[in-house]
Amino acid sequence: MNIPFVDLKAQYKSIKSEIDAAIQNVINETAFIGGKYVKQFEVEFAELYGVKHVVSCANGTDSLYIIMKMLNIGQGDEVITVANSWISSSETIGQTEATPIFVDIDPIYYSMNIDLFEKSITDKTKAVILVHLQGQACDLDRIEQICKDKNIYLIEDCAQSHFSEYNGRRAGTVGIAGSFSFYPGKNLGAYGDAGCIITNDEELANKCRMFATHGALTKHQHQIEGINSRMDGLQAAILTAKLPHILEWTASRIEKAKWYESTLKEIPQIVLPNIRPNSKHTFH
Repeated sequence: MNIPFVDLKAQYKSIKSEIDAAIQNVINETAFIGGKYVKQFEVEFAELYGVKHVVSCANGTDSLYIIMKMLNIGQGDEVITVANSWISSSETIGQTEATPIFVDIDPIYYSMNIDLFEKSITDKTKAVILVHLQGQACDLDRIEQICKDKNIYLIEDCAQSHFSEYNGRRAGTVGIAGSFSFYPGKNLGAYGDAGCIITNDEELANKCRMFATHGALTKHQHQIEGINSRMDGLQAAILTAKLPHILEWTASRIEKAKWYESTLKEIPQIVLPNIRPNSKHTFH
């Protein structure tokens, strides 16, 4: 029997009436770009996640790029990231013309080795992109302190870690900004590409929003040269329809992971992932 890694059709069937209504409302109102459905998602995701600002964008890759550009990261700078992430974590560094510096993982939790990270910091280091891989939050307390001591930006790549936690703090809320992907297969997924930036820094939020919309907070009033990276209304409406269910779905994933662990732990050929103490692993 083939069990799909992610059964998006089954998920859709479980909330079919809500998804269908959301899509139909966008079509009825021709609210395809910007507008109230995008704003509604930003407001509701910010409230549920516990942050002040959510800036929607076209995808998770763009969100990383936008954050770094608005932190003035560029040529001559170094940005540290982990060696085993999806390519977005490093290619966006190169797109800013900064230099990616790769750090290996620790052998227990498979996230960035904090000792190696600290040793990799130079006078050119401007930021670190910390990746919470597979739903496992990194040691945020320790890396936050290092970043403060060294005066470098902490950017959190949360593409696989929606609602993951370490010591009671959610992934994405500790650094200057968090980057999220809503690719369909994510724990919270759209029906196409979508992403967002979260931050508690109002100035950074405004800069990111401006840069993602051609450098204009008001249409035709362009203050800087930006890019076109907008979440469309259909994806926003679909994500908003899913939001009331995400915490329940996350709890279900955690329970199923416990079942797998208890069932597989006696098989010597299988090495099970360790869960960091004082954390909430969301098992992407």
